[in-house]
Amino acid sequence: MSAPKPTHVPVMVNEVVNALAPHDGGIYVDGTFGQGGYSKAILNAAKCSVWGIDRDPDAIKIGKTFAHNWPDRFKIIEGTFGKMKPLLNAQAVKVVDGIALDLGVSSTQIAQPERGFSFREDGPLDMRMSKQGTTAADLVNNLAEAELADIIYLYGEERHSRRIAKKIVEVRPTTPIVRTLQLAELVRSVIPKGRQSIDPATRTFQALRIKVNDELGELERGLKAAEQILNPGGRLAVVAFHSLEDRIVKNFLRTHSENTTEQYRHLPPKIKEQWQPTFKLLHRRALKPTEQEVKANPKARSARMRAAIRTAAPIQSAKGH
Repeated sequence: MSAPKPTHVPVMVNEVVNALAPHDGGIYVDGTFGQGGYSKAILNAAKCSVWGIDRDPDAIKIGKTFAHNWPDRFKIIEGTFGKMKPLLNAQAVKVVDGIALDLGVSSTQIAQPERGFSFREDGPLDMRMSKQGTTAADLVNNLAEAELADIIYLYGEERHSRRIAKKIVEVRPTTPIVRTLQLAELVRSVIPKGRQSIDPATRTFQALRIKVNDELGELERGLKAAEQILNPGGRLAVVAFHSLEDRIVKNFLRTHSENTTEQYRHLPPKIKEQWQPTFKLLHRRALKPTEQEVKANPKARSARMRAAIRTAAPIQSAKGH
């Protein structure tokens, strides 16, 4: 099977490139390579090199075409961005000048029914970004009712989670839930009709996808890895699409960028030194896409970008370590 043609429109790409401020000779990481939108923009912004990382085999195929077009400046690595430090270290890359992360599922993945991400088209209930491991169907058909309800509530912020889980457990003994439309219709059947701005199945599908791919754990590992491998002055830019992701990014950067020495000013100097921030925020608040971008690409509406600059403080000195 050939690599899918690039169709994904990178969200807030100008803001991300501005935040990273690529310079000649710099080394940058596109931790969620996907269709290569950020990588291409970074490569075009300066005579720098980019390492793309992605767990999706389809993205790796696209990355190999990039490596052909930019043979001396781009390389693709298959894996998760949470493991970017050992992945890059294996390539003799110890530090980098910038890292971009575009979180969540791509429009290309959703557009392929056989991947199982979409609740609008029929396909196997899969949702695995890496095409390996536990599927969404495995979770839906095997987890206990209480655990299913917790996943749907915590990761999907779905207030009808218990009702959905109860219906799933009621149906699956005689009719295993193995197709996307099958699950979508089940969810729609138990959520009360009302004024809803999104499809009733949206939150349940989001929750299962996040659980299948451990997306929140991956994000936490990725942020810690970025802190470890960024050069002093190196930059991190993260685009999130829902509150769970954005909250993790916001809390991490806030915790690691506060000038906490003020509240410890009466402590001995050696103790004060332990609280040097490892990041400096580029913007006090998250940036949002422009009206023009949202009009051209409605999927960008919920995007939020946060960015920060790595200080020279050692990691063991950062707050929370």
